[in-house]
Amino acid sequence: MSDASSQNNERPKPHNALRISIISAVILFLPLPAQAAAWEAACSLKGLTKLATEAIEARDLNEAEAEKLEEQLNLDPNNLSIRARLLGFYSSKSDQTKEVQNSYKKHALWVIENKPDSELAASPCLLPAFNYAVAYSEFKELWLKQVSKDPNNSRTIGNAARYFNLGEPNVATELFEKAQLLDTRNPEWPRSLGMLYDIMGKPQKSLEQMERSLSLESSEEEKFYMITSLAKIAYKANDRGKAEKYAKESLLMAPKFPKNWNYGNAIHRANLVLGRIALSKGDIEAAKNHLIEAGKTPGSPQLNSYGPNMTLAKELLEKNERQVVLDYFELCGKFWKFGDEKLKKWSELVKNGQVPDFGANLLY
Repeated sequence: MSDASSQNNERPKPHNALRISIISAVILFLPLPAQAAAWEAACSLKGLTKLATEAIEARDLNEAEAEKLEEQLNLDPNNLSIRARLLGFYSSKSDQTKEVQNSYKKHALWVIENKPDSELAASPCLLPAFNYAVAYSEFKELWLKQVSKDPNNSRTIGNAARYFNLGEPNVATELFEKAQLLDTRNPEWPRSLGMLYDIMGKPQKSLEQMERSLSLESSEEEKFYMITSLAKIAYKANDRGKAEKYAKESLLMAPKFPKNWNYGNAIHRANLVLGRIALSKGDIEAAKNHLIEAGKTPGSPQLNSYGPNMTLAKELLEKNERQVVLDYFELCGKFWKFGDEKLKKWSELVKNGQVPDFGANLLY
């Protein structure tokens, strides 16, 4: 592979907590049933880079500051830092006037036209959630044009795939596959494709791609992220052996990353998977223990916002195991402050012998 191609395929920096808040802003535009899967896809992206971080921080700019940035950009149109901040400013404005939309559109299209393989082109401020109402078809046409113009640039193709990830998954699948063929040793592409298959409800294909990515990955931190997801994906693929294996690996790895944003997810998800496996074997006591251990998670950006998963709790309620579920609710209340009212309502229903409708918390 040429030096230029190697530069195009240079991998961004690892995940960080701010990246989660940025992705969250995009995912909140989606219907509830799609949000859990979208979270998984979001976590398949490499960590947000400096430019994407600047974009989200720019939501606090005022009009005068934005005008000054526009003036600076006129003198230096290739300054991606300035353009990132302007994209973040316009996309986050609550008053989406025609003028604001046009300003956003101008900068977004410039990035796709001139820097399609850049880190900025992969950032959430260029995802469809922000521009469906602005010019989705125009964005789509330009992305496909860039892919045709530079068919050997895996970074451009991968960035284009991310654009279609949530809106047109079949297009995204084809593009991720192309990126993977061009850049066979990069774990980013099978990981992205694996998470996309998960969104599409194809857990077996998701498992295959995620395991391929894991075999290519050298970073222990990235492996930690993937193994956390793999336990759940393997369970959905009805491969209980692998689900148990990855869940246990996740718990073994977690103490190495106590300050990592994914630490709480690993504790929560792994115990839920192990609890469901135990319950499927008829071991109710083990399942109850795992439910409590899942509730002992310190939380995470996702858990603190969307709340805990209630699938194992529901399955135990169906076995008439109410007290352990009430104890689980109490533990979850320590990190899920947004869910205080829901937890109280669910607790009352459980005390009355009912099984609550947990809604989207069966997906998260």
